[in-house]
Amino acid sequence: IVFFDELPWLATKKSGFLRAFGFFWNNWASKNNVVVVICGSAASWMIEKVVRDKGGLHNRITKRINLKPFSLAETEVFFKSQNVKLNRYHTVLIYMIMGGIPHYLKEVKAGKSAVQNINDICFSNEGLLTDEFVNLYPALFEHSDHHILVVKALATKWKGLTRAAIIKKTKLPNGGGFTKILTELKQSGFISEYYPFGKKKKDMIYRLTDEYSLFYLNFIEKRKRNVEGAWQALSQRAVFTSWTGYAFESLCLKHINLIKEALKIGGIYAETSSFIFQGNELLPGTQIDLLIDRNDQVINLCEIKFYKTTFSINKTYAENLRNKIAVFKEVSKTKKQIFLTMISSFGVIENKYSQELIDNNLTMEVLFG
Repeated sequence: IVFFDELPWLATKKSGFLRAFGFFWNNWASKNNVVVVICGSAASWMIEKVVRDKGGLHNRITKRINLKPFSLAETEVFFKSQNVKLNRYHTVLIYMIMGGIPHYLKEVKAGKSAVQNINDICFSNEGLLTDEFVNLYPALFEHSDHHILVVKALATKWKGLTRAAIIKKTKLPNGGGFTKILTELKQSGFISEYYPFGKKKKDMIYRLTDEYSLFYLNFIEKRKRNVEGAWQALSQRAVFTSWTGYAFESLCLKHINLIKEALKIGGIYAETSSFIFQGNELLPGTQIDLLIDRNDQVINLCEIKFYKTTFSINKTYAENLRNKIAVFKEVSKTKKQIFLTMISSFGVIENKYSQELIDNNLTMEVLFG
């Protein structure tokens, strides 16, 4: 067995490595019962240069493994293997910052709280994630400054931007080069594509879904380092509440299959989307975090809340939910049954408003499978 780690670093432009590697495989290794394993963290490079190669490596791959980040459940198992004892709320909080990247998660130390670990890893001079962003994109992409421009543009609009809006913000030229940037960022797991409910392809929304990049650009960049209690201070700001809301929503989207299983609709074809209505002279604007449009004539209208305790629906919030449902029905003209589904950290307190409105009450426990 011959194993090549980080092939993109070996096969630089002037190295001639790929051509030599193709010759090695075709003329010797393939004829001598040799198993060759190659890997690389630059997913877009691997796809373009190896998977879709038209030269000596064309159609030579016998097995592809798309190594994805840990899920929440896998992260919990990993922490236990490292003797890191964190409850699920704090596991979710760390995941919303680091994602399921083992290289980041291994920095979480046993015997320290989530807050202590976040301070050490993200806000100390010695912390791995204090300046990881600066090195991350140049290590994966050529002309990475363009990729960073796109990521920073998306970080300013958590709900996402259309292609046209990204071009306007970044001032990058429209064309094949820009398409390649979006494709590379998507293939490498930094951004995701979403269709707003009832919209066409030109209305596709791109969202920054790399947890670390979003957290870095909003909290770590330009913040004071080595300040005791930096994270505690930042977590009291309004932007923290907004960030946790979006990060938890993104986490739910990445674990959508588990949500469907919890709703007992795993075997029913369903499409997921969001809904944004700007409002007009007749109807107020509204935004819906997640819609699950099912083939059994039902739409789950999902309201997602990341909260430190159980969430309570009061009179004002109940009216807001009623308005969301009414506006969605009027604008979409749907004839399907609407089920209001709450997805929150610890669930919703039962009161007259929850009894009236909530059809499904899910907690973060479902995201662990």
